[in-house]
Amino acid sequence: MAGQFDYAAHAKAMRAQGWWQDKTLDNLLDAAVASYPDKKAVVAYRMDKGFDAPNKVMTYRELSDAVAKAAGSFRALGISKGDVVGLMVPNWWEFVVSAYALARVGAVANPLMHIFRERELRFMLGFADTKAIIIPKVFRGHDFEKMLDGLKPELPKLEHIIVVDGEGERSFDKLIMKSAAAPVSSAEGTPPAPDEMAVLMYTSGTTGEPKGVMHSFNTLVACAKALGSRLGHTSDVIHFGSTPFGHMTGYAAVMVQALYHGNTVVFPDVWEPKAGVEIMAREGATHMAAATPFLADIVRLVGEGAPKPPLRTFLCAGAPIPPVIIENARKLMGLNVSSCWGMTESLGGSLTEPERAADKSVSSDGRPVDGVEVLIADENLQPMPTGKTGRLYFRGAQQFIGYYRKPGLDGRGSEGWFDTGDLAYVDADGYIRIDGRTKDIIIRGGENVPVAEIESILYRHPSITDAAIVGYPDKRMGERGCAFVVVKQGQSFSMDELREWMGQSGAAKQYWPEAVEVIEAMPRTATGKIQKFVLKDKATKHAID
Repeated sequence: MAGQFDYAAHAKAMRAQGWWQDKTLDNLLDAAVASYPDKKAVVAYRMDKGFDAPNKVMTYRELSDAVAKAAGSFRALGISKGDVVGLMVPNWWEFVVSAYALARVGAVANPLMHIFRERELRFMLGFADTKAIIIPKVFRGHDFEKMLDGLKPELPKLEHIIVVDGEGERSFDKLIMKSAAAPVSSAEGTPPAPDEMAVLMYTSGTTGEPKGVMHSFNTLVACAKALGSRLGHTSDVIHFGSTPFGHMTGYAAVMVQALYHGNTVVFPDVWEPKAGVEIMAREGATHMAAATPFLADIVRLVGEGAPKPPLRTFLCAGAPIPPVIIENARKLMGLNVSSCWGMTESLGGSLTEPERAADKSVSSDGRPVDGVEVLIADENLQPMPTGKTGRLYFRGAQQFIGYYRKPGLDGRGSEGWFDTGDLAYVDADGYIRIDGRTKDIIIRGGENVPVAEIESILYRHPSITDAAIVGYPDKRMGERGCAFVVVKQGQSFSMDELREWMGQSGAAKQYWPEAVEVIEAMPRTATGKIQKFVLKDKATKHAID
């Protein structure tokens, strides 16, 4: 890709085309308070408090007051424009309040998954020169306060450790919600400009190499508008936020999208399937954005007699959706599941409209949303014919600013196309289908193995609940494929059964996996993406020297 990406020209074009609205989170919050002051904004559940009732409910008026109070406290701590603040809180109301308050004082929110430990945090906090971090005292048995105290000597820029459920001077309640600092209204705020970095999010780690992705209010708002428009959302939607806010799906496609439309967000801090379905039914949740495993749990439980949630739309991303789950969701719940493709860098790039879900969510990952362009091409940006797999490139209104402190690494040329690392093809109607990752390609004897297709065949086996294929080195063939499968309780799956099933499928024998491993659970990121680099390490034992 010749030339260099011109961000200023890109911003000008996005405004001229109407995709960038130059709105901040404060603008969205003020609009929601003006229109729906007494509507529930936040309905938060915590497992340790019991899932029978929410532990916190806030109207938009109450949320606005809490944000003003927290913003004043953050400012009193010396947190100001450009400071990076880690948000390592689970899906608790404190996360939402902190995110909006930090935006108001101009700080850069850095959502961090609560699964991270010393190794990841040492790099992430040190790399960003993080000034403060907000953590739970304890979550799911892990002592976060102890962990951060142990890391602090290695992080000289880290001035504040703020602890939700903590005690003493560093407790979130005392330091942020009950401090002597005067509240800061939106009129007194100093937020980043709408096209400056407002959020720093590390990639989810499917390749094992996280990078700091920078997004602005403009990209986040463009995402909220585009997804809501494609799904037909209005102000009456009630979101169910099971996806962690520490991941971009939860942050942009749940938290910010709900704020954009003035919606209610219901969220538990832990996904416990039975309790989750009951909460959805009780609170009247009408929309959910989550990965395939969440949807599979819901469909299974409703099929077993659990209360039926009133879901009208479901954005499903992170992994291909098995056709049987899409069909059962429609039969059991009247729910059209919308397939989606996105990544931290692109936010919500493509989405199937609910009206086409019955046929397109099975065979595709949606079509580009408003303000986004995709290109299926070779390495020289020469477009591929319809149905032919090539590299997936994107550009448009949701395009990230760049990688933090790594200028030029994103590889965008003068035309603005970003190589996603995904392989895909496009059908005659303009819907794309992810067909693997460039790093996931298995080349066996010079032949490219259609990994996604073979995984789909395995997934249809009656004993298998999850499947993934990775390559392992082979002196003669270059690579061979190893299938990792998760089976139903009490079931098994052998190499002989794999050969029989593949033979029945009619797939070319050259594409069949030549090793199989039955594992208890697939290694996944918190949003459901399979971490194939973990499986590749396991598969190397099948290599013959």
